[in-house]
Amino acid sequence: MNLLIILAALGFLMLAAYRGYSVILFAPLAAMGAVLLTSPAEVAPMFTGLFMDKMAGFFKLYFPIFLLGAVFGKTMELSGFAKSIASAIIELLGRQRSVLSIVIVSALLTYGGVSLFVAVFAVYPFAAELFRQSGIPKRLIPATIALGAFSFTMDSFPGTPQIQNVIPAAFFKTDIYAAPWLGILGGLFTLLAGLFFLEWRVRVAAASGEGYGDVLLNEPAAFEHDRLPSPWLAMLPLLVVAVANKILTGAIPRLYGESHAFIPAVVGTSEPIVQDVAKISAIWSIEAALILGILTVMLLAWRHLFKKLSEGTKPAIAGALLAATNTASEYGFGAVIAALPGFLIVSDALRWIPNPLVNEAVTVTTLAGITGSASGGLSIALAAMSETFIANAEAAGIPLEVFHRVASMASGGMDTLPHNGAVITLLAVSGLTHRQAYGNIFGITLIKTLAVFVVIAIYQWTGLV
Repeated sequence: MNLLIILAALGFLMLAAYRGYSVILFAPLAAMGAVLLTSPAEVAPMFTGLFMDKMAGFFKLYFPIFLLGAVFGKTMELSGFAKSIASAIIELLGRQRSVLSIVIVSALLTYGGVSLFVAVFAVYPFAAELFRQSGIPKRLIPATIALGAFSFTMDSFPGTPQIQNVIPAAFFKTDIYAAPWLGILGGLFTLLAGLFFLEWRVRVAAASGEGYGDVLLNEPAAFEHDRLPSPWLAMLPLLVVAVANKILTGAIPRLYGESHAFIPAVVGTSEPIVQDVAKISAIWSIEAALILGILTVMLLAWRHLFKKLSEGTKPAIAGALLAATNTASEYGFGAVIAALPGFLIVSDALRWIPNPLVNEAVTVTTLAGITGSASGGLSIALAAMSETFIANAEAAGIPLEVFHRVASMASGGMDTLPHNGAVITLLAVSGLTHRQAYGNIFGITLIKTLAVFVVIAIYQWTGLV
């Protein structure tokens, strides 16, 4: 019965998200419903002491990254830098490599620190123009953008500043460059297999005589690129974020040591506030790098940004608030579910998976799929199971860097089910429905899920980290 209660709560939340209801409202309802059916007297204490505590803790730690990433992406968009980069790559590769061009543009933006939600808006106009000129079905655009923005640059390649690569650092005390060779190999597998899949879908469509399509929604205006800034100049902020993040990742622990304490008042007496630097240095690094990236865009394109910055950043800030609150709410939901007796049955069942890395991968990707959120599922899994994962790593002699990379990659596997927020946004921006375009997105989802097990096999066979 206890197991059925938590499964019902998960199913209720997934259905609400799939039907378009906000998880900010329905996550606490689902969690408290499960508590009510399990232990009615604990509803109020668990709401305040666990759900809200965990939700607020996630928000305190990660909201600055959501905010800075959204503002950085918006300044790249308003300055014309994002369009300049996209235009230059498309002209370099040519229309005969339309799929590869859109994948590289999406990957470059997200690996440089632009939020994947922002990348969707920035890349779609170019993808529509290029696919229309090449006679490639429009229904393949979402899967192409998903391969570039939602997969190998989100969680596989070392150093990616996306939140899915930052969250494990706080639990395993690693940094965002953890297990670089495994990340590179896993990312290349996803990229090559994804391109093979998409090019196959293009050939099948061409063989059947299918063109771009004629029942179209949200078609962008014809792309004008003659007034765009230099692509080399446009690349500079991305380079600043990457280099600054790399330097600060090493410099911050040397500057502050393992921990740092300060007194929060100059009048009266108060307890010192102690920061576990080893746990949060990766977060400080990417926050500082994104600030430097924003300042670089403003310095290089102030004339273009001056009139647009005030109004232009408002939707970015609103989007960051919504995305962070959504994920924080799912995090609180997961913490409550993990505290219920039914979760013990799930946890015990997962322990029957003997390989600790496979165990971690299955746990993370399952929760990411249930919540429809890579960062939400990852946070839930690590909040509930990170101590078990660390104990398994120590017992098996596996570096925590490998656990970091496997957790990060697994979060980006089954998360892109139909109720995933990024998928819904991608289809809405493209003017397509799940029926028209989701099948090809799911093909990328399967490849991405397979990639994490390829990485585990490589580590087991070679010991490569």
